[in-house]
Amino acid sequence: MTERYPVDLARLVATLAQEVIAQTGALAPDRRCGCHAVREDCCPTRMAPIVEAGAVRLGVHASGGAPNPVAGLIDHTLLKADATRAEIEQVCREAAEYHFATVCVNPTWVRLCASLLRGSGVDVCTVVGFPLGATTADVKAYEARRAIFDGAAEIDMVINVGALKSGDVRLVEQDIDAVASVCRSAGATSKVIIEAALLTADEKITACTLAKAAGADYVKTSTGFGPGGATVEDVALMRRVVGPEMGVKAAGGVRDLEGLQAMVEAGATRVGASAGVKIVTGQRAAATY
Repeated sequence: MTERYPVDLARLVATLAQEVIAQTGALAPDRRCGCHAVREDCCPTRMAPIVEAGAVRLGVHASGGAPNPVAGLIDHTLLKADATRAEIEQVCREAAEYHFATVCVNPTWVRLCASLLRGSGVDVCTVVGFPLGATTADVKAYEARRAIFDGAAEIDMVINVGALKSGDVRLVEQDIDAVASVCRSAGATSKVIIEAALLTADEKITACTLAKAAGADYVKTSTGFGPGGATVEDVALMRRVVGPEMGVKAAGGVRDLEGLQAMVEAGATRVGASAGVKIVTGQRAAATY
């Protein structure tokens, strides 16, 4: 264990398993694992790698279905341009049912989601400068302030990718700081989307270094609207650059539990996915972001 996680891993995982069992009640014998005689879905052996890899949230679905130790790592995402009010409401119902970390929606839906999720324990996340990152820093700062006013607790901002690729490091630094500063002053979480699929390895390192220097809370791989989504290699690189204290969010193309676990093992502490329900229920989603 590292100093960041001083609690004994085995004891932590066992405690989590006990709490899950207490919430879900008695279980049929054929649903128990052979190694610990507890429900297979909360077996300490299955949960340990997720905690050991750096997970900082563990969610439990205790409303009649199987408990799930990964729901609290997921930003349940709906960012498509043609999302309807009914679809947004459905995403909020799912988030409350499965206890995802947040719903991640476009700014126009923040106020509605904040109202629907009040008291549920699920936060609202939104996006700024999305999806291109090609607006000015002051506009991004205003977007962040307005979204927080409307009820957002987390802000995922897209960096100025063109400025980064032009070598204008100072502009990118100011761009990130404009949003990170707003979030700090309001007590909101800031995540910096670097759109890794558009960057060279050196540019990824620079982007992550600038995000860390600006005091952002997370770096995030992708918008899900670029040429590629999260990769294990990118997540591992981002984790190495930002170190153990900063969050890393993998987003774009994570469609099942196996994919989520691979991202967590590489260093992700949050995953953005439109397939959140399919992930926690063990289904396979279609190959879309």
